[in-house]
Amino acid sequence: MTSEQAALPRPPVRQQVGYLRRLFKDPQPVLDELRAAYGPVCGLGFGPVRLAVVGDPAALKQLFATPVGSFRWGHKFNVLGFVVGDGSMIVSDGADHKRRRSSVQAAFSRRRLNGWIPTIVEQTDAAIDRLPLAADGSASTIDLYPHVRMVVLQVAIRSLFGEHLAARAEEIGARFQRPQDYLEAPAVRQLPHPFPFTTRAKVRADRRALDAIIDTEIDHRRRHPSDDPKEVLSALVQRGDLSDAEIRDQVVTLIGAGYDTTAASLSWMLWRTALEPDVWARLRAEADEVFGPVGDDRVPRDHELLGRLGCAGRVMRETLRLHPAGALSPREAAVDLEIGGYIVQKGTLVLWSAHLAGRDPGVWPDPLRFDPDRFGDLSPEQQAVADEAWVPFGRGARNCIGFALAQMELTLMISRLAQRLDVTPGTAAVPRPVGMVVNRPTGGVPMAVTRRTA
Repeated sequence: MTSEQAALPRPPVRQQVGYLRRLFKDPQPVLDELRAAYGPVCGLGFGPVRLAVVGDPAALKQLFATPVGSFRWGHKFNVLGFVVGDGSMIVSDGADHKRRRSSVQAAFSRRRLNGWIPTIVEQTDAAIDRLPLAADGSASTIDLYPHVRMVVLQVAIRSLFGEHLAARAEEIGARFQRPQDYLEAPAVRQLPHPFPFTTRAKVRADRRALDAIIDTEIDHRRRHPSDDPKEVLSALVQRGDLSDAEIRDQVVTLIGAGYDTTAASLSWMLWRTALEPDVWARLRAEADEVFGPVGDDRVPRDHELLGRLGCAGRVMRETLRLHPAGALSPREAAVDLEIGGYIVQKGTLVLWSAHLAGRDPGVWPDPLRFDPDRFGDLSPEQQAVADEAWVPFGRGARNCIGFALAQMELTLMISRLAQRLDVTPGTAAVPRPVGMVVNRPTGGVPMAVTRRTA
């Protein structure tokens, strides 16, 4: 250890167990407490359970620039493998990860993304039309969260896997619910065991049911090859470099990761904009200008839309700054590392935090204030600093593979929702976050909702 490198600052031993227990149950307030007391880079745990929390933007830049071979994702603490499968790219390392990710990467080319814009707009409109609103125009109190989740699921399946699989979207969503709830359960409830009639056994059954659905689709694609350039499953089948088991794991990964996280982010966007009536009005005015009158069949749906939705794009970035879908993201140090001037020993679970980076007072003036305009008219120097600290999708070779699709969905959906609905929250307070794996608002998104009048 050099004079410039030191051991990670950490709480006293007597406080460690309490911090660890709370961190994996209600992470956001614990992260804020740790930063206030020990800084944005600190340690927790002892013996075989050692953690390094990294939330300093400069340290994160160094972390993301570190060769991926210095970390492991298929480690003993990664419980995602039980749900997404050991063949998933997000729990793979080395050559397996590279092969599995590359098989999917082409699905997220800009050409394909642009082709999904009509689907996103149309499915958002369809979801709005399905809302159980009062016929007389009076406000209806609706929890928008399940409606948001369903439209995001519909978009994810249609965009990535086509209309044939989208016909089973509700069934797929139901099969995903219990595994997602299981991942949010306390760690002691996720201990591996073979016993039947338990929640873990039911999650295994849900995964088998999902596998059966996907196997049926794989067989359908082999018998009826598709030439749709936007359709991912056919591309995976036709490439031939993944086994059927690996294809199943990638499909479950893409649906699961692109569904719950994006729905949670859109829920936060609804909350933050509904609590700021001037922001909602600006979103609406912009949507009127870009989309034209509501109900106009000539609504533009080309790739130039996103560039014209500047306000919606800033709202998306500001919401994800304050409410990233994952407060913590884990990777295990495969070698001894130096991060932010501190020694991180081999075997330490590195928990990098977009939550801490997005609220760093050294980067963001008045960091807890919701201000989409902070992303407008930045100088090149300011833009570089903001980019370094805005990491809701990670950075580098292991960033979120669907980040561009998620940003596109969120921008288009919030714009269309603002254009077509009036929403009023029942409280003036921002809800507490909940969720270790997916950060979502406590209590859903209950709003008084009416269709927009002329």
